[in-house]
Amino acid sequence: MKFSIIGAGTFGTAMAMIAARCGHDVLLWAHDPEVAEGIEKSRSNPSYLAGLPLDQKVHATHSFEQAAAFSDTIFMIVPSHHYRHVLYDLKPHLKSPVNVLSGTKGIENDTLERMSQITADVLGDSLHAFAVLSGPTFALETARGDPTAAVVASNDADFSREMQRALSCGTMRLYHANDVVGVELAGSLKNVIAIAAGVVEGLGLGFNTNAALITRGLYEISKLGIALGGRPETFAGLAGMGDLVLTCTGSLSRNRTVGVALGQGKKLNEILDDAKFVAEGVKTARAAKQLADRHSIDMPITAEMYRVLYEGEAPPKAIQRLMSRSLKAESIQ
Repeated sequence: MKFSIIGAGTFGTAMAMIAARCGHDVLLWAHDPEVAEGIEKSRSNPSYLAGLPLDQKVHATHSFEQAAAFSDTIFMIVPSHHYRHVLYDLKPHLKSPVNVLSGTKGIENDTLERMSQITADVLGDSLHAFAVLSGPTFALETARGDPTAAVVASNDADFSREMQRALSCGTMRLYHANDVVGVELAGSLKNVIAIAAGVVEGLGLGFNTNAALITRGLYEISKLGIALGGRPETFAGLAGMGDLVLTCTGSLSRNRTVGVALGQGKKLNEILDDAKFVAEGVKTARAAKQLADRHSIDMPITAEMYRVLYEGEAPPKAIQRLMSRSLKAESIQ
């Protein structure tokens, strides 16, 4: 089959490699025309994963018209704060209803909508089916062929199984599910906890602290996710625990990297100015706090990360406040 992948960043490029490895033709849309031109000339992405060659089945474009005409399966892999805008720009070029697979992990700050909701809002009758792909998938390791597993969820069982079959091959194994809400929220909210895990490392704290943080982080994102319609088993699976552990412990984690710098005393604006990547957890912290407040869900780690990111709170004080909270049962009795 054919895939039009919208977004030629690290993960978009990695998934283009996976799709080609599975035998499919890929057209990779790049926001920057120089990136698209570089891919066509050099057979690698000049800006992301530059050392890894792209299969001849992968081509690139800066044209929405070409991307829309290439396939009726659109794989959206753009930052969450650009997702709606990019989809709006793509929509006029769609000639018939399309299937959309999302690889974006985030929550839109202005509306607090997930990517499935944005897709339905923007495309309307132009949307045939939607699925989300998420799990512990560092782009570099996925691209170079390290064995990787993830989950693809859709309310349309045929579409989720189709994507499972299409993108499962020697180095990638997908599981299918129908909990779109849970998979989207798990993939988004874990990034906030990953920033906190980075703060822990930046402060020079050890494994005890990090293990407690990950465990309690999973508990609080599960509470919000279940309150919003997700299922408990999703948060215990690849999209939940799997991705959380990876992002909180792996050195390739962008969100953890931001947290480490914060823990070392750097200011957020300096960190983001120097970064050449998008750390979704920074924006998701704001959305997560708003959702928690709206639904009266206690999310102490998320609340402290919001203070650190947006209110200038010192990381040591945030950790101290977490440790001095009133004593409670481990889970709701």
